[in-house]
Amino acid sequence: MPQFIRARGQTVAENVTIHYRGRFLGLQECDRWEYAFRTNASGVVVMVPVTDAGELILVEQYRVPVRSRVIELPAGLVGDTADREESLETAAQRELIEETGYRAGYFDELLTCPSTPGMSDEIVSIFFAGGLERVGAGGGIGDENITVHRVALDSASQWLEARMAEGIMVDPKIYAGLFWAGSRS
Repeated sequence: MPQFIRARGQTVAENVTIHYRGRFLGLQECDRWEYAFRTNASGVVVMVPVTDAGELILVEQYRVPVRSRVIELPAGLVGDTADREESLETAAQRELIEETGYRAGYFDELLTCPSTPGMSDEIVSIFFAGGLERVGAGGGIGDENITVHRVALDSASQWLEARMAEGIMVDPKIYAGLFWAGSRS
């Protein structure tokens, strides 16, 4: 287990004040440092899904905080369903199917890391998803409006540059995903 995960369980602060607790996010202060926390989930999973044909599966959706469409790796919350004790792998499979329409034959955990350590206590678990099988259309659930992209690994950087030239934002975690996908070739 990574060292920072062990350190996360150690309490060094004595003064924690919760300033706000909403349906999905909260704001707390610890030793004069204000940061956000999730009120409806126990973690976040991000998947690096690669087809047997060497295509990276990406998703695109409008993100209100940045007022733009964003191309991302498929991702989602852990424990935000009726199963509050949901495992990381169960959440990864559920989110992958919901967002992309693909089911993974296997997951390999790549990294557990903070998402934005200066602003949030959120911990992200990133998985390689292989042995993909198309089981649905994807596109998300409820009011999600997700577009699924299949991008050849050998031309992904150029494809992403073209999307940015169109004014679409790109989540930088994709580049980490390309690194891990390339290391498995």
